[in-house]
Amino acid sequence: MNFLDLQSLTPELLPATLVLDQLCFGGLWTLEGYRRELESPNSELLVLQTSQAHQTLEKQPIEPIELGSKDDPAAPLVGLGCFWAIVDEAHITIVAVHPNYQAQGLGQTLLYALLKKARQRGLDRATLEVRASNQPALLLYEKFGFQEAGRRRRYYEETGEDALILWRGGLQSPEFGQALIDWQAQVQARLHQAGWHLRGLGNP
Repeated sequence: MNFLDLQSLTPELLPATLVLDQLCFGGLWTLEGYRRELESPNSELLVLQTSQAHQTLEKQPIEPIELGSKDDPAAPLVGLGCFWAIVDEAHITIVAVHPNYQAQGLGQTLLYALLKKARQRGLDRATLEVRASNQPALLLYEKFGFQEAGRRRRYYEETGEDALILWRGGLQSPEFGQALIDWQAQVQARLHQAGWHLRGLGNP
């Protein structure tokens, strides 16, 4: 059984965050961009880290930043999630899983943790944009109660693909609180099936 740690992003993890960003998005945000997110009280950033990687990072200096490779067996970070708190809404900007660790329940874990954090902040709804062709992501969001609320035509400049706007309300309702309890059990079971023991999830 391998250990997986869920925690808030810290300055020490910024270089590893850039590695994951490059692998998943080709460089969505810069180092300064992530630093601004860390300093903003309206941003919530969570990371998933393997226990092996945690030991490796403790032995390595923060600089220089290495872009790394998806073939690295000890990826410093394996998951990243972020949302912006805007009035009563959690706008989810990132749900990223290292290419070598996909289809193991990590995306489900991040989305659950982000929604839980949004509820704790007193936010009442969550929104996000997703590629219209990204069926695995759409199935994941549907599982957590997201529904299509609109479409942004040709939103992704590199491909001209549309983005679907998804919405999930009622985060402060008793029903959502019960859903968090159910989802936590599902997340733990899925990770256990993939050989992971998650630390840092806490109670719903």
